[in-house]
Amino acid sequence: MKAILVAALVALAVSILFTPYLIKVFSRQGFGQEIREDGPQHHKKKRGTPTMGGTAILIAMWCGYLGAKLVDWITGGGDGFTASGLLLLYLTTGMGLVGFLDDFIKLRKQRNLGLNKRMKFLGQTFVAVSFGIGALFFPGVGGLTPASTSVSYVRDLTFFSIGAIGFVFLCWLLVSAWSNAVNFTDGLDGLAAGSSVMVLGTYVAIGFFQFRNACWMPLSSAAQAGCYEVRDPLDLAVIAAAALAGCIGFLWWNAHPARIMMGDTGSLALGGLIAGLSILTRTELLLVVIAGLFVVEMLSVVIQIAVFRTRHVRVFKMAPFHHHFELSGWTETTVMIRFWLLAAMSAALGLGLFYAEWLSLTGG
Repeated sequence: MKAILVAALVALAVSILFTPYLIKVFSRQGFGQEIREDGPQHHKKKRGTPTMGGTAILIAMWCGYLGAKLVDWITGGGDGFTASGLLLLYLTTGMGLVGFLDDFIKLRKQRNLGLNKRMKFLGQTFVAVSFGIGALFFPGVGGLTPASTSVSYVRDLTFFSIGAIGFVFLCWLLVSAWSNAVNFTDGLDGLAAGSSVMVLGTYVAIGFFQFRNACWMPLSSAAQAGCYEVRDPLDLAVIAAAALAGCIGFLWWNAHPARIMMGDTGSLALGGLIAGLSILTRTELLLVVIAGLFVVEMLSVVIQIAVFRTRHVRVFKMAPFHHHFELSGWTETTVMIRFWLLAAMSAALGLGLFYAEWLSLTGG
C-alpha cells in the first residue's frame, strides 16, 4: 500500500506542476491543436490550444513509479523492478511515442491529419506484438509469466487456450482496439482523462486485491480456493496509481475550458495502458465492462460508418457518440459530467463482478 500511495503522490505533484510548464513551452512553439473540419462548429474556437499534453501524464507516471521504487529501496522493502511492470511501462510509453509522432506531424503540417494510416498501424503493431512476445517470457514465482496463452475474464479461462501465436494476435487486437477507443473518446475537454481515472482506479483496487490474495501468499483454505495466479499484481497497481494521479493532475488544466489537450500522445498511451493492465491482471473480458464508456464510444463510430456505407443514412448526428449529444443541445460540460457518471458506473459494475467472482469461489 505504501508504494501505491507514494507513486500516486509523486505522480500527482509532477503532473499538476509540470503541465503548466508544457503549456508555456508548447504555446511558444506554436504547438496548437488542429480541429477536424467536420466537427461541431463551436469547437473551432479551440483551435490553437496547446496539445501533446499526454507527455505530462507519461512523465508523471514514470516519476511516480520510480519514486515508489526509490522509497522501497531506501526503506528496504519491495521487490525492486518486475517484468510485468517494465513490460507495462514499455507498452504505455511505446504507444505514447506513436501518438507523439502523430501529433507532431499534425502540428508541422498544420492540419488534422498526422501519421498516414500505414505508418500508424505499423507503429502500433510493433509495440503491441513485442509486448505480447515479451509477456510470455520471464517466469517468476511458481513459473508464472506476466501473461498466459489463455483468454481471461476475472482469471484465466483454462478451457480457452489460444496458443502463443493466438495470444500475440490477441495482444495486437486488444492494444489497437483500446487505444483507438480512448482516442475516439478524447473529443471533449476532460472526457478521456476523467474517464481513464475511473478505469485506472478500478485497476489499482484489482491489482492490490490480487496481491493480497495471491496464490503464493499465506491464505486460509477458503481464500486459497479463490487465489490469483498473477505474476506481479502489486507492481501493476503501483503503475495504475501513478497513471491515475498523472491523469488527475493533467485534468486540473484540461477541464473545460481546456488550457491544454492530451492529443494522441495521451490517448494512445492510456489505451495501451488499460489494454496492458487487462492482459497482465488476467481480466481481458472484464475490461469490456470496466471501460464500458470507451466501448460505447468506439461502437458508435463503427455503427455510424457501417450503416452509412450500407444504407446511406446516419444513425447519430455525429460520431463519436458524445458529439451527437452536443448537436442535440447539451452543453460540453453537461456531456462531460454525464459521461463521467457513466464511466464511474461501468467501473463500479466491473469491480463488483470481479469481487463477486471471488466470493463465489471462497464462499464469502
